[in-house]
Amino acid sequence: MADEKLFPVQGGNRNSRGGQGQVGELVYMRAYEVYRHVFGEQKAMIEGHCRGGFGKGELVAFLYASGFPRSEWRVRVDEALKGMDL
Repeated sequence: MADEKLFPVQGGNRNSRGGQGQVGELVYMRAYEVYRHVFGEQKAMIEGHCRGGFGKGELVAFLYASGFPRSEWRVRVDEALKGMDL
């Protein structure tokens, strides 16, 4: 998947001090699917120009929630974020 589009992740990455983190489109869009269901559509999150993408903790929470039934996504996002410190 060398041609896969990359999306920004806030909080830098392990390869460069203070650099912009990135994640592949498939992962980002899975997280965005949960975000959209929980918080509503935010096209700027996928078109660019919106706060530098998801934070690391948000990405973890949305991907965690995605493994559960859609009806539980809000509760699971809250569950994942509670006490998180990344």
